[in-house]
Amino acid sequence: MSNEEGHTSPERNEAPAGSEHLNLKVTDNNNEVFFKIKRSTKLEKLMNAFCERQGKSPSSVRFLFEGSRCQPTDTPDTLEMQDGDTLEVHQEQVGGSI
Repeated sequence: MSNEEGHTSPERNEAPAGSEHLNLKVTDNNNEVFFKIKRSTKLEKLMNAFCERQGKSPSSVRFLFEGSRCQPTDTPDTLEMQDGDTLEVHQEQVGGSI
């Protein structure tokens, strides 16, 4: 019955159950929305949800992570995101020089 001593495992690096999920903040400098998504979920899902909540068209904004544009097919794993990271949302600029 003294097996209880071996219960504390030093390998706590893998968070129980929650390790496949991330909490991400999405902000457009006016609004902050927090999402909990799986590491393997395409960001398209998060992008569409944010746009729907804010009443914006997905084609009218761009999402940046650490200064680089995110594609709808990217996942938190492919971008090496960590729990608590932030995605920035900016108005898509239309036009330019002739």
